[in-house]
Amino acid sequence: MDPNVEKILKLPNKQKIGILAAVLLIEAAVLVWFLYMPKHKLLIELKAQHQKLQEEVVKNTNTANNLSKVEKQYTELNMQLDKALTELPNSKEIPSLLTSITATGKNAGLEFLVFRPKPEVVKDFFAEVPVDITVSGSYYSVANFFAAVASLPRIVNIANVDFTEVKNVNNRMMTKVNCLATTYRFLGKEEINNDKNKPKK
Repeated sequence: MDPNVEKILKLPNKQKIGILAAVLLIEAAVLVWFLYMPKHKLLIELKAQHQKLQEEVVKNTNTANNLSKVEKQYTELNMQLDKALTELPNSKEIPSLLTSITATGKNAGLEFLVFRPKPEVVKDFFAEVPVDITVSGSYYSVANFFAAVASLPRIVNIANVDFTEVKNVNNRMMTKVNCLATTYRFLGKEEINNDKNKPKK
């Protein structure tokens, strides 16, 4: 056994709990900083860009004296928007994306106890697709899972991370983790129009 691990195991329980709490806080901070924040920032930038593009389209449409130029700019702006939205899957890709998330977790060595998709939350031009997840495994497996999710080609945010049932099994720190994985899908024009036509509460 590693001498450092033996030293930790010989410490009083209060010190062990203190060390464990410090490790959990550091891991939580790392997960938030390196996984959640970049994806959240990207989503905000996409929303801001979408709003800017919509304003440009309205402005250019009113410039009827130079219609050909307006049409060209409109086409370019739509191409830029399509490019920016490559990280948002359409509704047909959502099942395969959720399957890839579970496969990623299993490949990391985790056991899925709960994988429960929740109702979508419709926003301006996209919908949030939240999924309640509970997994069990080692700290390393959890960290590998979160890192792999962050590397997926689509946006998937992990939030509300809660470590429970922490225990030492054969010199491995095992835990159960509850979290909320949220991915996003692009709304088609018909869905956006239907949402706009709904009566406001």
